[in-house]
Amino acid sequence: MILAGDIGGTKTRIALFTLDAGKLVQRAKKIFPSKDYPSLEAVLNDFTAAYPLAPTGACFGVAGPVIDETVKTPNLPWFIDGRALARHLGLGSVALLNDLEATGYGAGTLDSSEYTVLNVGSCDPRANMALIAAGTGLGEAILYPVGGAYRVLASEGGHADYAPHTPQHIELLSYLAARFGHVSYERVISGPGIFNIYNFLKDSGRYEVPAWLPDRLAKQDPTAAISLTALAGEAEICVHALDIFASSYGAEAGNLALRAKALGGVCVGGGIAPKILKKLLDGTFMKSFVGKGRYAELLARVPVQVILNEETALRGAAYYGAHAQDGS
Repeated sequence: MILAGDIGGTKTRIALFTLDAGKLVQRAKKIFPSKDYPSLEAVLNDFTAAYPLAPTGACFGVAGPVIDETVKTPNLPWFIDGRALARHLGLGSVALLNDLEATGYGAGTLDSSEYTVLNVGSCDPRANMALIAAGTGLGEAILYPVGGAYRVLASEGGHADYAPHTPQHIELLSYLAARFGHVSYERVISGPGIFNIYNFLKDSGRYEVPAWLPDRLAKQDPTAAISLTALAGEAEICVHALDIFASSYGAEAGNLALRAKALGGVCVGGGIAPKILKKLLDGTFMKSFVGKGRYAELLARVPVQVILNEETALRGAAYYGAHAQDGS
């Protein structure tokens, strides 16, 4: 019985899994609003009260850097200590993974119906893969083959310097630098990033803001409202904000593919991609992905696909937790 979790800045998913005939089977699950809780221990108290089953192991994927079995989450005021969690749960140990590390392990448990292809490419099964995922933040990871399976190399690449690749993106960088100082890719390619892009366009004075739009943004989650308005073609400013987002997302995915030499493919995960799939499929993402000058031909060979299963990181944490127990 494996207790697994996917801890994000917006949602925390906790579930219990068993491993039956080598396959993960989910026995119980609950989703918690992360910002309503002071700590992961408080979330787990509520979960174990609802499902009083004794786990034999536990693993949590956390949006943040795991250092010496601890994580200080960048988008939550939580400090997570794996050793303290183990004592809290009455276990010998608890595994902590970066959330993209967990997603990487989870990706191997999915089937073809849980992906949408952006670029068919030509997969080299002996080569590295890469994973990029925008949600509340931006995560990146590299997968490398070992003994017929993939291991995952965690990173904090989403916090590297944003590199604009068009004149307007350069203006966006200047706008965000005046506001934040350091501008990471996460400031652009994330849920809050979409809102940052919208505010840049609004404050530029070049785009009309329909009279009804501010009220919609005030009453709804602004990221979702901007994206849905753009996909419906209801406001030019939102359409262009989503253009900039998709173009930046594709450009950084291509950068990651170059860094990883990811001829095995690039997976696009996170909560945003499935919701804006129509936009990602219109060519904007892939145009920026391959737009690397002399390396355009190489990147055109890289398979690119979107992960549709929103519980991939949760499954990856369960997979890692189950196999960490048997030493595999």
